[in-house]
Amino acid sequence: MARLRWLIMAVAVLLVALAGYKLAVGGRGGEIERLAERQLFVTTPDKTYALTVEVAATPEQQERGLMFRKHMAENHGMVFLFPKASDGGFWMKNTKIPLSIAFFDKKGVIVRIMQMQPCTLPQGQSERCPVYYPRVAYIGALEVNLGWFAKRGVKEGDSISLGPWK
Repeated sequence: MARLRWLIMAVAVLLVALAGYKLAVGGRGGEIERLAERQLFVTTPDKTYALTVEVAATPEQQERGLMFRKHMAENHGMVFLFPKASDGGFWMKNTKIPLSIAFFDKKGVIVRIMQMQPCTLPQGQSERCPVYYPRVAYIGALEVNLGWFAKRGVKEGDSISLGPWK
């Protein structure tokens, strides 16, 4: 009887641990949820660059962003689109990859570019992760691998175009 009780307790603890792990990594079976993808274009005075981006359109998708991702392909990113202008910050909680972010206005003009470092503080301390405030109003934000904009000479005043939605 004691062995059966011990076995039931061990299985219960294991199930709770697995459920917590699934929540922590953000998906069913430990998979990261992939969002709808589309092409996006970043234009400088000299060149236009195409990127494949995941679209974070809902508040839940925007809150999760690139959390728990271990890597991102070179010409990939995530775009955040908001229904009205915001000046809110971006939090790097549970984000494992360093990112560059370009905030853009309703005309697609880049109004601020920032560099953001990963923050993977342990549970209970993640509230101390920095928030990156652009200090300008924006309607969208594009996150890419750290240094992507600098390598291509993309600067504030350049533009982002979503092109036609399919």
